[in-house]
Amino acid sequence: MFKRPDYIGAISQYIDTPLVKILAGVRRSGKSTILDMLKEELADRGISKENIISRKYTEMDVDNNFTAKDMYSELKNAIADKGRCYLFLDEVQEVNGWEKVINNLTEDENTDIYVTGSNSKLMSSEISTYLSGRYVLIPVYTLSFAEYLIFKGVDRKNSKETFNEYLQYGGFPIIGISNFDTHSAYQVVEGIYSSVISRDITRRHNVRNKELFDRVVMYIVENVGKTFSANTIVKFLKNEKRTISVETIYNYLKWLSEAFIIYPCKRYDIQGKSVLKTQEKYYLSDISIKYSKMGFDRKMTSAMLENIVFLELKRRGYDVYIGKNETKEIDFIGIKRDKKIYIQVCDLLPGDCSRETDNLLDIRDHYHKYVVCRDDLAIGNDNGVEIVHIADFLLRENW
Repeated sequence: MFKRPDYIGAISQYIDTPLVKILAGVRRSGKSTILDMLKEELADRGISKENIISRKYTEMDVDNNFTAKDMYSELKNAIADKGRCYLFLDEVQEVNGWEKVINNLTEDENTDIYVTGSNSKLMSSEISTYLSGRYVLIPVYTLSFAEYLIFKGVDRKNSKETFNEYLQYGGFPIIGISNFDTHSAYQVVEGIYSSVISRDITRRHNVRNKELFDRVVMYIVENVGKTFSANTIVKFLKNEKRTISVETIYNYLKWLSEAFIIYPCKRYDIQGKSVLKTQEKYYLSDISIKYSKMGFDRKMTSAMLENIVFLELKRRGYDVYIGKNETKEIDFIGIKRDKKIYIQVCDLLPGDCSRETDNLLDIRDHYHKYVVCRDDLAIGNDNGVEIVHIADFLLRENW
């Protein structure tokens, strides 16, 4: 089992605290494996195996007749007369009312609880109602580039060459631990994607026109890293002689976001210091989702590099925005408490790098500014803007 120490470190600080630990992310991002790693951590701390109790709540493990009351009764029996128990509950969103069960167990029992789920409703107001102030959320993403190197057993000295492979294969852990060719890898990802769409969206939300829904998804996938609105999609589909309402588009975007297929990225007005409500962008939970739908094409590279940087910012706890500085756009602003960074992303740096640096230089503050690219030769500093290879950027400990 390959370790993911960043997640273990993030969660370990909460062991034996009166907080429910919630791991949420796209299916097959490695949440269950992280739970297994935590069980090992507890065992190393001397916790008896009989006090470490695991349950899965996938469709294969529970049927439609399995209720929250059943879940509560079964867990109560499992922990009876054992003293302090550690509960590991996988894919809890499959049980309606699971949050009430967790609330009761947290209040009434000597338990330390860890749950995973593949739907962002785990972060919704429903949970806040039942677990107000008593849970911590740990987002789980597909493999970072640093993790990909570990999975592949590659030394960081060869990181730039391996980055090109990462760019082509993406970061789903099952791809990282395997030696698939590209066709087989994309087939595996297509299977993951189809499972999410079927279980977490079309069936859960009773999507009636699957063909139209699929066309909307394809539009989003095709336009990763581009600004558009629900109205933009409605007009596009109208040109294809398809009719759909703006409200339906908003629902589709919401459901795709809840299932962690896409992440929205809003625009931020640097001058006005405010988040804008129009023309946001969307990025994929893993770049391989685009390849599984459209095949790999080098023309996609710039958008996929943006997607990789966006996810890395999210992994490191930044709130991520597209920057608007009057008429100019900054690819990303990352904000974390009192820290802020500005990033422009490109593939190969043009001979006159001012095209990438000028927008950053127009921002008159002291925060760090980067141009992140895949150009081996374009490394250095331009009037305070650091130009860095994306592989080196992703592997830095701090930025």
